[in-house]
Amino acid sequence: MKPRRTHWALPYLLFVLGLVVIAGITWGNYNYTRKNPGGNDFLVHWMGSRALLEEGISPYSDEVAVRIQTFAYGRPARPGEHELRVAYPLYSVFFFIPFALIKQFELARAVWMTLLEMGLVGLVILSFRLFRWRPSLWMTTVLILFSLFWYHGLRPLINGNAVILVAVLLWGGLLALRNGADEFAGVLFAFSTIKPQVVVVILVWIIAWALVQRRLRMLIWFFATLFLLVAGAALILPDWLIQNLREVIRYPSYNPPGTPGAAFQAWWPIFGQRLGWLLTVLVALILLVEWWAARKAEMRGFLWTVGLTLTASQWVGIQTDPGNFVILFPVLIMCLGLLDERWRGRGNWFILFLLFILLVGLWAIFLTTVEHGDQPIQSPIMFFPLPAFLLLLLYWVRWWAVQLRRPWLEQIDL
Repeated sequence: MKPRRTHWALPYLLFVLGLVVIAGITWGNYNYTRKNPGGNDFLVHWMGSRALLEEGISPYSDEVAVRIQTFAYGRPARPGEHELRVAYPLYSVFFFIPFALIKQFELARAVWMTLLEMGLVGLVILSFRLFRWRPSLWMTTVLILFSLFWYHGLRPLINGNAVILVAVLLWGGLLALRNGADEFAGVLFAFSTIKPQVVVVILVWIIAWALVQRRLRMLIWFFATLFLLVAGAALILPDWLIQNLREVIRYPSYNPPGTPGAAFQAWWPIFGQRLGWLLTVLVALILLVEWWAARKAEMRGFLWTVGLTLTASQWVGIQTDPGNFVILFPVLIMCLGLLDERWRGRGNWFILFLLFILLVGLWAIFLTTVEHGDQPIQSPIMFFPLPAFLLLLLYWVRWWAVQLRRPWLEQIDL
């Protein structure tokens, strides 16, 4: 009797099926991009990378900025409009160059959207592995759909925001760190700095914890990789750091309020700035206290503090945007996993209720406060609902995460 060959053919069939699914998704994205202009977050870096790749022109130059503005608006930006200038570190072009090779923007945007969609789904699976949560198939399906359609997932997807990839790199680095692959973790953390304002605070905590825990291999690989990225970019543009710094300083002048303090000042010009400083000081004090308490923590306490740090850092006063809040999605997964672990499956309806509140509530707030222009402009109010919700949830589950030994957050033997 001939041996069955299904077992070795199955991986090939799944691979082909995966390619067909990806091609179908990309085709759907292409039809969407042809009918729906936008994707300005991707446009900026696609065009900046093309200018550098084909003509050797600095993506930080005024010439490239005018090209981007003309493509988006049909003319150079007017005073008060978003200037669509490149503000990422130059080594971010290593991510965008493969897409810059595609000459048609709509097609390049469609392929980029497919990558981001895969990133959102991957972020769900990565979070399950990081927190050792094994929800049922129907709950997994719900969470994957939620990740694609909630406000802080769909908005960066449509805009083409690379923060989705940053989230995968950061949380992938944490999974590698948890599994003892310190070298790989350091590399992933270094690449996550393509949007440094999003990760700077959390990397300070990770580095501090690694120093106390003597995870020196991670630190060596992080700083070595970061040095190679900076040096490699300097081979292309020797003065890119100065040009990039100039753009970073300029960035707040043409963007909507990028910190809670700026939002407060826009709403209450007389005392808003002081209220923003008060919030910054309060958040900084909370983080310092929690960092000190968790400096020698095992993995379960470390991960809870990571979630707190990443959430609270959105209010610490560093320029950012609610479009970057998708990076907080694994924090939500961590809290929901703790609730499920605590209630042994009896909390599924409550988890669904929380997801419903977030899905409907965030979209309702956005739609009732959005300002319409060439592109929908979100209100600064969006700075507050998700971080506030997660901070309450984090402190609700704190005892289970930090004090009680739960198997899905226990540290492995290294």
